[in-house]
Order: sequence, then C-alpha cells, then structure tokens
Amino acid sequence: MRNLLAGLALAGTAGLALAAGPDIGGATKQPTNWHAIVMFLLFVCLTMGITYWAARRTKSASDFYTAGGGITGFQNGLAIAGDYMSAATLLGLTAMVFTSGYDGYIYMMAFFAGWPIILFLMAERLRNLGRFTFSDITAYRLDQGKVRTMAAVSSLTVVCFYLIAQMVGAGQLIKLLFGLDYNIAIFVVGILMMVYVTFGGMVATTWVQIIKACMLLAGGTLVMLLAFSQFGFSYDKMVESAMNVHKLKDKLVYPGSLLADPVTAISLGLGLMFGTAGLPHILMRFFTVTDAKEARKSVLYASGFVAYFFNVIFIMGLSAIIIVGQNPEFFEGGDLAGKLVGGGNMVAMHLSKAVGGNMLLGFLAAVAFATILAVVSGLALAGASAISHDLYARVIMKGKVSEEKEIRVSKYATVVLGLVAIVLGILFENQNVAFMVGLAFGVAAAANFPVLILSMYWKGLTTRGALWGGYGGLISAVIFVVLSKSVWVDVLHNAAPLFPYTQPALFAMPVAFLLAYIFSKTDGSVKGKKEIEAFDDQYVRAQTGFGAAAASNH
Repeated sequence: MRNLLAGLALAGTAGLALAAGPDIGGATKQPTNWHAIVMFLLFVCLTMGITYWAARRTKSASDFYTAGGGITGFQNGLAIAGDYMSAATLLGLTAMVFTSGYDGYIYMMAFFAGWPIILFLMAERLRNLGRFTFSDITAYRLDQGKVRTMAAVSSLTVVCFYLIAQMVGAGQLIKLLFGLDYNIAIFVVGILMMVYVTFGGMVATTWVQIIKACMLLAGGTLVMLLAFSQFGFSYDKMVESAMNVHKLKDKLVYPGSLLADPVTAISLGLGLMFGTAGLPHILMRFFTVTDAKEARKSVLYASGFVAYFFNVIFIMGLSAIIIVGQNPEFFEGGDLAGKLVGGGNMVAMHLSKAVGGNMLLGFLAAVAFATILAVVSGLALAGASAISHDLYARVIMKGKVSEEKEIRVSKYATVVLGLVAIVLGILFENQNVAFMVGLAFGVAAAANFPVLILSMYWKGLTTRGALWGGYGGLISAVIFVVLSKSVWVDVLHNAAPLFPYTQPALFAMPVAFLLAYIFSKTDGSVKGKKEIEAFDDQYVRAQTGFGAAAASNH
C-alpha cells in the first residue's frame, strides 16, 4: 500500500503511475492481445492519414509550431485534455481509488487545482504576449538571449524527465497489455512520435491529441456505465457495497493516509497546481488558438473534460472494488487478500474485461497506448521548439534566420529528441523513474512558473532577477529531489535521505520568487530601469492583444 502511494504520489499527469518501478505489481508478460493490437493499428493508420494531410498544410513556422493559430477553443480544449490526461490518469488513479478510496479523489483534486490558475491568471496574457513558446513571454521586455537560454534549459529539463517516464511506462504497459517485447514498444513509440511531429507539426499533434481524448472519454465512459449499471446506477448502493467488502470499511470514504504527512501533502499539491501552469507542452497549446477569447474558452473546455473524466475514474475505482476485487478470476493463485493479476495498476483493465469482455479490454489497452503517443508527441514538439525557436533562431542567429531553416532545425531536433527518448527508455528500463516525474513537476513549478507569472504581472522584474529566479528555482528543485529518499536512498543506496521530503515545490518555489525579487530590486543598472519602463507597453498588449500574432488564413 505504502509503495503504491509513493509511486502514485510522484507520477504526474504526463508520467505513468506504473512507471514507478522496474516491476509492476509483480506482473509478468501477458499473452499477445490481438484485439488491442488491431485497434491500435487502426488508430495509427488514422493518425498517419492526418499527419499526411497536416504535412500538406504546414508551410510556415506558425503552422509548424502553433497550427497557424487557427484551432478553435473547443478543439484546443479537447487537445489540452488529451495532452493532460495520461495513462497515469486512467490506470494509476483508478488503482488509487480501488486501494485508498476517497484519498484517490483528493489526489485528483490536486491535479485539477492548476486549471483555475491558468484560466484566470494566464490564458489571456499567454495568447496576447506569446507567439510560439512561453519563452516569448518571459523574454518580452528582458534580455532575449539570456532569458530565452534559461527558459529553454528548464523546458528541456522538464521535457526530458517526462520523456523518460513516458518511454519506460510505454514499454512496461505494452509488455503487460499487448504481450510485445519492451524494446519493440520503445521503438514503436519513438518512431511514431518522430513521424507525427517531423511531418505534421502542431496540426498533426493537435489532431492526434483530440482523437485520443475522444477515445479515452468514450472508452472510460462506456466502462463506467457498464460497471455502474450493476448497482442500478445507485451511487449509495455502490459505496455501501464497497465499504462492506473493502479492508478500510467506512474509512474508504474519509481522507486518510495521503494527509498523514501534511508537509508532503502541501508540497505535492503546490507542485501539481503550479507545475501544471509551468509545463511547456501545456503552455504551448495556448498559442494555437485564434485569439485570447478562444484561449480562455479552451481552458474552460479542458477543465470540463478533465473534471468529468476524474469523476468517471472515481466511479470506475469504487465499482472495481466489488466487480474485480471480489472475483477470484483476477487474483493470483486464488489469493483473496486483494493481490490482482498484473498488479493493482491494472484494475481499470480488469474492470473493462469483467464488464465488456476481451473486445472492451482490447479497446482500452489501445487507448492507453494511444495516450502515451499523444503526450510524447506534445512533449517532443515543446522540446524541439525550445531548441529551434529559442536557442537557434533567437539566441544563436539573433533572429536573422529564414522560417524554412528554423523549421528544418526543429525537425532535426525532433529526430534527435526521438532517438534520445528511445535510448533513455532502454537504459532506464529497470530503474525507478517516479522521481523523474516528481522532478519534472518540481522544475516546472520552481523554474518556469515563478519567472513566467512575475514577467506577466510584476513591473519590477529585470533580466538579472529573472535569471537568478529561474536558475535558482531549477537548481534548488534538482538538489532537493537528489537529496530526498527518491534518489539519495532508492537510487544512490545511501542509508538515510539528507532532505526529509520527496516533493520539492514547497521549498524550491519560495527560493525562485525570493531570488527574483531580491536581484530585481537591487538591480540599479540603466538596462534594468529600461526593462521596468517597458512594462507599460507590455501591459497594453497583454490586456488588448494589440500587436499579437494573428491566425494564418490557410
């Protein structure tokens, strides 16, 4: 139980709960699931067709990075939800409700809490101030070269740690559900990701995410309805039945073990809330819509889809306590103590088989794999844009580069990132990668979010303050995680951790804000004063959108 919670507590939105260790619940490779493979191949054929169509439409840098800014709020909302709801959402959180009840729901709320921050504080200004990446905003009135370099470094750090968790998760998931070899799964995910992003850019990536979101919402809803129908669609009857058979009894519907350590709980909550608002692949989606109004709409739609799906998962987890937990077919060697075949993380899959047979199991397995592909594509595009748009075009070439060359560099960067992801996925196969997801959230919350929010709202921010805040947040988050039990004990095999908590956000975020404030306030340079004066122009554009990049017409 403790191990499950530890793994889940570090598994982020784009990281897999089942990537928490080399052995997933003691599970072994399953027989080849032909239903799942056929359905997945259909998904790949459909998305390859979309990529071909997208490649013909992708002519400019704007098309490649932001789909020409022509995606509607509803479409973008679905795509953001597709980017955000990972296999961890489907598998890990269902398993958490199955084992911990209401604690799993509290955990989902922490994931959800980041959306109001994005909706009310960030969405409109992101669209009005940015063009392709969030570095456009942080560097808007500051030193372009230095600030973009810092933003690109922290973005690539987040992207790489997420990619590792995704790739290892993909290999383990496919080994379990499809019966395929781990390395084959890694290559399939890596190569498909490269094809989607290299040829189709943001247009293809967006539609892959939209299709995947629809499949996930439809599949989850179908499983939930079939399971819920066994209780006559009575929530009270389902909860009462679950409490009667679960080892927690009536404590199933009360908060418990997750809040046992309030410091870790607060730090985790802050990391999930503000980490969401600092994730480069999520922030990049706000530049794909036509204007600030559509940006706000897209957050509203995404919030609705995510909230709905969290409730679907909650009902799936509770109903699985009776439907799966009481069915000896899903136990190892007839053990009725709750040890499921394939480990606790496979509860959602067992439930789909119990209520819909092999066909529904195959569909949900294909959705889980499609989920990884969609998230990995978004991450790869965010990483490639940080390299090509921020580092190459703006820092190295000082903006004196043709769009064709910038796109070419972005495609090369995508291929390199894809190869790096494949290599890392193979190298980290037997490593505990949960801490990498925790680090990705910690970095996003401590390095990206403080500088981004200060650059949008605080007139006094200067380049000197932004650099100290950004690098300070990045380095402190990494140090806190390395010195925690996740790395210091579990990976480096020391006797005890030097830092007592596993989540860095509560400690690294104040470091970033404090450094940014102190070094901006003490910056008496002429350059610093000009940057402060330039805030008024930035404010006008942030509020009105005057001068913001418009959508392409094709």
